[in-house]
Amino acid sequence: QVQLVESGGGLVQAGGSLRLSCVASGLTFSNYAMGWFRQAPGKDREFVAALNWSGHGTYYADSVKGRFTISRDNAKNTVYLQMNSLKPEDTAVYYCAAGVTVQYGIAGAYHYWGQGTQVTVSS
Repeated sequence: QVQLVESGGGLVQAGGSLRLSCVASGLTFSNYAMGWFRQAPGKDREFVAALNWSGHGTYYADSVKGRFTISRDNAKNTVYLQMNSLKPEDTAVYYCAAGVTVQYGIAGAYHYWGQGTQVTVSS
């Protein structure tokens, strides 16, 4: 059974930082592209960042480019999202996803999803 478990969310002031983690089990982690998506209340789920199986190819939404960094440790079956210079508009539930895909920004291209972790940025 595949499981993706996110952690690291919380409440932070604008300008602060958080580091999200997502630990995967039940799959050959190094075979999968990994992505982070987020969903704010009343809004559609949106792409945040992704990286390919090796971690050498990274992709970002324009809204987070230069502030967020995605990385992975295949030995630990873990993907990270370092979030700096956080803004109130970054407030959302953040989900990690795994997929055998090159459509990194498309939610439907991912096969497995975590349960999400809440990030709240106060102004």
